[in-house]
Amino acid sequence: MNRRDFLKVGSMSTLALTLGTTGLISLGGQARGFAAGTENNPTSGFGGYGPLVKDPDGILDLPQGFQYKIISRTGDKMSNGDLVPAGHDGMAAFQGPKNSTILVRNHELGTNSSHPVNGKNPWSKGAAGGTTALVVTPDREVISEYVTNSGNIRNCAGGPSTWGTWLTCEETREMGHGFVFEVNPHDPENEMSRTPIRDMGYFSHEACNVDPSTGIWYLTEDNNPSFFYRFTPHDRSQKLGSLQKGGILEAAAIDELPSNQASNFSTGQQYGIVWKQVNPERAKEDARDLGCIRFSRLEGSWFAGGAFWFDDTSAGSGNYGRIYRYFPATNTLELFYESSSHNDLEMPDNITITPWGDLWIAEDGNIGRDRIIGLTPEGNVYTFAENGLNNSEFAGPAFSPDGNTFFINMQSPGITFAIWGPFARRNAARQVAMSHAAPPASFAPQISSKVIEYAERNGMSPLAAAVLDRHGFNI
Repeated sequence: MNRRDFLKVGSMSTLALTLGTTGLISLGGQARGFAAGTENNPTSGFGGYGPLVKDPDGILDLPQGFQYKIISRTGDKMSNGDLVPAGHDGMAAFQGPKNSTILVRNHELGTNSSHPVNGKNPWSKGAAGGTTALVVTPDREVISEYVTNSGNIRNCAGGPSTWGTWLTCEETREMGHGFVFEVNPHDPENEMSRTPIRDMGYFSHEACNVDPSTGIWYLTEDNNPSFFYRFTPHDRSQKLGSLQKGGILEAAAIDELPSNQASNFSTGQQYGIVWKQVNPERAKEDARDLGCIRFSRLEGSWFAGGAFWFDDTSAGSGNYGRIYRYFPATNTLELFYESSSHNDLEMPDNITITPWGDLWIAEDGNIGRDRIIGLTPEGNVYTFAENGLNNSEFAGPAFSPDGNTFFINMQSPGITFAIWGPFARRNAARQVAMSHAAPPASFAPQISSKVIEYAERNGMSPLAAAVLDRHGFNI
């Protein structure tokens, strides 16, 4: 039985979730009802949430039964009277007091902005970027909003730690910027928040996530060419202050393995993923000189169910994007998805695994309108949200710790939304299943018979062989 058939059989035992057929959509903080038409009835089971309902305000289209509320926007007043900065980007959600959610949000700004991050203790006084935090009640009211670090340039994405902090990444390598900073929302603008973690590299960072079983971090680079890195801390206790003790930075490469291994009964070339140590201060140059894997332009990432997911936003023959997953336990890199049309997916950016196990992808630059696309372990594809504001990317998808609220940003004009409705319940088993699922048939990379034969001959998955094929190795 192959993996796809196995997963189909496994999914038969999963209880279906029947979703409601009526609801409200909250527009700009005000709830508004709408008539429920049969054409908008959501589907049942793990296949998505049905067709989208057009937002009469033209801001955000969602499936029937879901609501949204704008909880923060550029130019609003924060708790201390300062204005909410512009350029909303990467974001994470943490447990707060009294069942509240603490959001830590990036602001991707350079050196000039009409709405900069006005911190009291900036790392660089000429830089407008940084991070803010929002404390949100279970009924989605913001009770506090404040600066958590400042003086950065182009805080794009990042990743949450297992100990409740946010790693914010500078997507630049200009003017002495290009580092990772650790932000503690419970101790804003402290010395740690303005101290770069230099061993995590000086390059145009995008996102990073930690493998909770090992304490090793994986990082993406938003530049052309891009490289895929891992950071192994000297202190892997996963506690506050551990990253500041330094570590080893490496970049992923594909190396030819000896063809006379005892376990290898075939002839010809074999390739495997290896990690090559780089100097953090010249990570990109070392990765290039060491022949590490060149990607087009890496963007968002997420770690769940034993797999590190990341995307290459402009890769592929049509430059529509690819999605990869890496398994640290087996040191295996797979090409999970390769878009051939902007109708399928265009320019994947931030990604997350939902509490119930689906992969959600935020688009950035679709020639239609940017969307949140969902993929299920059972092989279904659906659209959860569509941006009604043209040329405004989605960023920072994050779920509240209880899984009841989905938070998302629109970078311009700078809006943070809270979305709620009949979300599926938390399901850790499906998160693991998603990590090992075959891609939906329409999204799977096109693999030649030669590549499939190579995969079978060498005991590897076709998705792993596709990586070698796409990156120019003669298999």
